[in-house]
Amino acid sequence: MALGQFGRQELKQALKASRGLLVGVALFSALVNLLMLTGPLFMLQVYDRVLASGSEETLATLFALVATLFLFMGLLDHARTRVLSRAGAKFQSILDIRVFRAVLHRGLLPGERGRPASGLKDLEAIQRALSGPGPFGFLDLPWVPFFLLIIFLFHWWLGVFALVGGITLVIIALFNQRRSRMPLAQAANIGSQSEAYAEAIRREAEVVHGLGMQSAVLNRWKTLRDQTLQAQINASDAGGAFTVSSKTLRLFLQSAILALGALLAVRGHISPGMMIAASILMGRALAPVDQVIAHWSTMARAVQGWRSLADMLQRTPPSVERIALPSPEGRIEVENIIARPPGTIHPTIRGVSFALMPGQALGVIGPSGSGKTTLAKVLLGLWPPLSGVVRLDGAAVDQYDADVLGRHLGYLPQDVTLFDGTVAENIARFDPEATDAAIVAAAQRAGAHDLILGLSDGYETQVGPNGASISGGQRQRVGLARAFYRDPVLLVLDEPNAHLDMVGEQALAHAIEAQRERGGIAVVMAHRPGAIMACDQLMMLDQGQVRALGPRDDVLQATTQNFPKIVAQKPAE
Repeated sequence: MALGQFGRQELKQALKASRGLLVGVALFSALVNLLMLTGPLFMLQVYDRVLASGSEETLATLFALVATLFLFMGLLDHARTRVLSRAGAKFQSILDIRVFRAVLHRGLLPGERGRPASGLKDLEAIQRALSGPGPFGFLDLPWVPFFLLIIFLFHWWLGVFALVGGITLVIIALFNQRRSRMPLAQAANIGSQSEAYAEAIRREAEVVHGLGMQSAVLNRWKTLRDQTLQAQINASDAGGAFTVSSKTLRLFLQSAILALGALLAVRGHISPGMMIAASILMGRALAPVDQVIAHWSTMARAVQGWRSLADMLQRTPPSVERIALPSPEGRIEVENIIARPPGTIHPTIRGVSFALMPGQALGVIGPSGSGKTTLAKVLLGLWPPLSGVVRLDGAAVDQYDADVLGRHLGYLPQDVTLFDGTVAENIARFDPEATDAAIVAAAQRAGAHDLILGLSDGYETQVGPNGASISGGQRQRVGLARAFYRDPVLLVLDEPNAHLDMVGEQALAHAIEAQRERGGIAVVMAHRPGAIMACDQLMMLDQGQVRALGPRDDVLQATTQNFPKIVAQKPAE
């Protein structure tokens, strides 16, 4: 099946959920277009009947009928606007979680981390197009032949004139589509790059200021910003000329058909009422084409968003509902794993195998680039292996639902990120059912309880976006407490002592010991030997392969001569 086809089917299914609303909009549009005949017919009757007869009673009756019909038309037009906005909102509501999950999944890829969530912007672009006035132009287009037919009934000259004018506007619309498609796409792409670069600068503001990079990065951002503005100007110029041409031509055609009608009326071929009615009908017949051109940029962005979103949903299919497995007790088996970061070519770990029983802790050491982080992400089920399997209590980790598996795991990444909220909320992983006792217990296991009490508001301290209001060491300790929340059966720590002082390292060692004492398993990736002092097992990774594996002291003794920088310091007993 073609790339993106499954994604398009998902989008179509979400759109079908609003089928009833869309059918209602189409019905209201049909009634509105029929009621558009009110004005021309009223003009026809006034000029050909009222003025000819001089009957005020006829005029009053006609005016009362017209006022009623225009009232109904206004109510129906308002109703279809409200219904269409709800159809667009329903479409977005159905897909919000699905798209956000896909965005989160794409965020696991090394090259995608930190990039703007374009999938959500694509969804919003579609929703804005669905809820705006653009679709009314397309819904009214099928009624153009109906109005042209009525003009033909007045006189074939008028009909031919209106038809030629309509074809001319359609040609302008097609040229508009061709000329504006590429500029609009370029403007959206460059704009996305500018936003991503600005967000990166904002996140690393301390580095930018500390290294005197402010002028340099601002100049680069300003270059991207200027390119974005120029691309938007090019897109506006490409579409604006056609929009103005279309509007000007439509107004001219209405006046021109009035002149042609006057000529026919003077010659006695049509009545004055037909002359006025033909001008109004032509304006109504050409209005949908003009409306489509006027809102073309919004609709074009929605089409682009539809394609991009379909492709993303295709590449990140929805998770399959898993059978609920028993809560794992904590037996880990890694069988001949070969893995690489998604989007890369060469494996970073090859042929890794080991097994851990409850109460054991494995330290993984090795030089930078040896595959420690890849192994951590494979253990957690974040990156699927190319071959081999990771089993938790005999079940492959991909047999667990991701959220269910995550509740049994504890993870401390190299770069600890805290989310906007309190320290307690971050430790509890924003669990709405978290208890104070569980939060405090997790902090105590991580040796972070006293540290948290020393913060300005204790557990209620607001950490701000990315944990910006607390230090790196404090952030590391809170992240460790978060990893201990819910008593995980498997604790994976990637460089856990990167920002810790001696007191923090001692607390880390006690935390790993506590994990072992209650029957859990810990896997610790480390450059510094202090992080593995509480581990009973040790693995040496080099160039993605296991060079040594066994009891900690035996491995350290066997590898000291081969890797002196890695194991220069023997952990304390």
